[in-house]
Amino acid sequence: MNQSKPVWIGAFQKFSLIDYPGEVCLIIFTLGCNFRCPYCHNPELVYSTIEPIDENKIIEFLKTRKGKLTAVSITGGEPTLHRNLPDFIDTIKSMGFKVKLDTNGTNPGMLKYLVEKRVLDYLAMDIKAPLERYKDVVCAEIDIDKIKKSIEIIMKSKVDYEFRTTVVKNFITKEDIKNIAKLIEGSKLYCIQNFMPSKTLDAAFKTKSGYLENELKELRQTAQKYVKKCIMR
Repeated sequence: MNQSKPVWIGAFQKFSLIDYPGEVCLIIFTLGCNFRCPYCHNPELVYSTIEPIDENKIIEFLKTRKGKLTAVSITGGEPTLHRNLPDFIDTIKSMGFKVKLDTNGTNPGMLKYLVEKRVLDYLAMDIKAPLERYKDVVCAEIDIDKIKKSIEIIMKSKVDYEFRTTVVKNFITKEDIKNIAKLIEGSKLYCIQNFMPSKTLDAAFKTKSGYLENELKELRQTAQKYVKKCIMR
């Protein structure tokens, strides 16, 4: 099949009321990731094992949803791995949609470029673990300085943002949450996302569990000492 543009998108969800706070959005899932988090529930995106979608198909769909959708959320995989991301965002913005970008923070250069272009309306960065545990949690080689730089870029930007951490019981601990919160001290919003057992990158994690509600509240209380607002999801 002829493709006029690179194929880097694995899937898209036509409608969501929960992915972009306060907006009705379409969600785009990009292919490929430089992390191998064992609890990841999108292994088909990480390993790019699904048939890619031509981005033109999404653009054509968005043309039919003007006035019904207000935004596009771009997640992954890891979107910033793709060099054509900025041009795609430009196209979406030219159509009048707001843009939310999810990232793992490993490409601060791309983040800085997009922030300075003022094409992002919302940023969400996953903080996987305290810096000293990053490599073990994401199961990949990691330049910690890039994580720190991305946090700095986001917090200093004028873009609305959130940081978030997925918590697996006995894998991400209360002490980890404290150290993550200290890392992003003063940030406007920190989201603690409970792990929900389903398909996982590492099959062993299918038997893992999230935290009980009262335990999540303890994690939130721990983080709340360092950030302006902490919520549970």
